[in-house]
Amino acid sequence: MLDQIDVQDIVKIAKEAGLAVLKIYNQDFDVEYKKDNSPLTVADKNANDIIVNSLNKLPINSLLKKNIPILSEEGRSVPYDERKDWEYFWLIDPLDGTKEFVKKNGEFTINIALIHIDSPVIGVVYSPVLNVCYWAKRDEGAFKDGKQLPLKIQNKEDVYKVVASRSHMSSETKDFIDSIATDKEKVVVSIGSSLKICLVAEGEANIYPRLGPTMEWDTAAAHAIVNESDGLFNKYIDLLKASDKLLWMSVLRYPLIHKIALFCKKQTFKYL
Repeated sequence: MLDQIDVQDIVKIAKEAGLAVLKIYNQDFDVEYKKDNSPLTVADKNANDIIVNSLNKLPINSLLKKNIPILSEEGRSVPYDERKDWEYFWLIDPLDGTKEFVKKNGEFTINIALIHIDSPVIGVVYSPVLNVCYWAKRDEGAFKDGKQLPLKIQNKEDVYKVVASRSHMSSETKDFIDSIATDKEKVVVSIGSSLKICLVAEGEANIYPRLGPTMEWDTAAAHAIVNESDGLFNKYIDLLKASDKLLWMSVLRYPLIHKIALFCKKQTFKYL
């Protein structure tokens, strides 16, 4: 089935949603708050509607004679018993980094992933303000605006770059960063949304520690991208330390939160 989906169709959908988000971003807007106190704007809702409607119109649905299920941060809650038998499903975050959106610092993304059983096989991360798009499809590589990732080998640099959340830096994360042993100058780069994982994928950072609770739609799209980027790193394995491209994250695997580690080779991270 995967060969019947053109990743560029998903890129187009993400960019269309990004244009809608920018219209709201460039004007005054109201902010609501969910039960968990996370912000919600009309941009989240508009982007979600565009993505869901567009995914449901993809040619693959006609071939399958049914729509591929969609799980979204802004969609209805789907009980695990209902989705545990899905072979494929779309996992989307229509506006990843709403806090950054509200702050108007530009560091938010549109995230769309296709999950096969429990692993991401397509991922698109689009930054509307930066007009930068990352995408990947299983066994076809990862790209940033058409340039294949990774763009550089971070291990050759004189600094050890740690990328961290701009809005979710915890004491646990700070302690983890302090514990990293390296003879290089340690530099912490703070940025919002899935751009953190994408920096690791393109070789702009060595490590992304994420030790707090994280919803699965926050990571799936960028996870696909870092997976495909890793495949290209195999030929440089003698240049890489085991810790390079390590990501620590937490993911919600309904209904429990688990902490897991993502290493530089194929990930063991599961989406259920």
